[in-house]
Amino acid sequence: MEEAQFVIAVEKMKMGDKEGLREIYQAYIGYIYSIVYQIIQNKENAEDITSDFFLRLWEKAGQYKSENGGHRGYLATIARNMSIDFLRKTGREQLVEEQEEKESEENEDTRQNVELEVIEGLSMQEALQKLEVREREIVHLKVMGELTFQEIADILSMPLGTVTWKYRNALDKLRRCGYHE
Repeated sequence: MEEAQFVIAVEKMKMGDKEGLREIYQAYIGYIYSIVYQIIQNKENAEDITSDFFLRLWEKAGQYKSENGGHRGYLATIARNMSIDFLRKTGREQLVEEQEEKESEENEDTRQNVELEVIEGLSMQEALQKLEVREREIVHLKVMGELTFQEIADILSMPLGTVTWKYRNALDKLRRCGYHE
């Protein structure tokens, strides 16, 4: 769906026309589900949150401003925030900062050797699960969401250089599993 089509659908929603929501739903149900699932890692909860996402989008239709950037980033931000809120409410969120701090304390050489042993021969899904949460999220947004690195940096509130570094690091790990771009 192009930006202009999205704006028209949002305008329909603002006027109470559910056809606008249906158009967005049909265009983005898979996109939103995949973002939510990457964070939640549970099919049933991801389905529930995805359904709630479209209800929230209906409620927030009046808040969308097309001049703030692309609608895909807007949708991804809402989906990501809803997923994180869910994890916080259920008490299963592991703070990314704690995970990154713990990993930075590990010996890099040992970590790479262990990764090589563990990652070899895994399926793509298993290989993706071995990536850090942020790496998996960045790869997902880049490949499935077709977002630019700048859009990803904005969504995740990370420096552009960090996003590109984590993306390349994740691709290196996947290549070691035998997967290529």
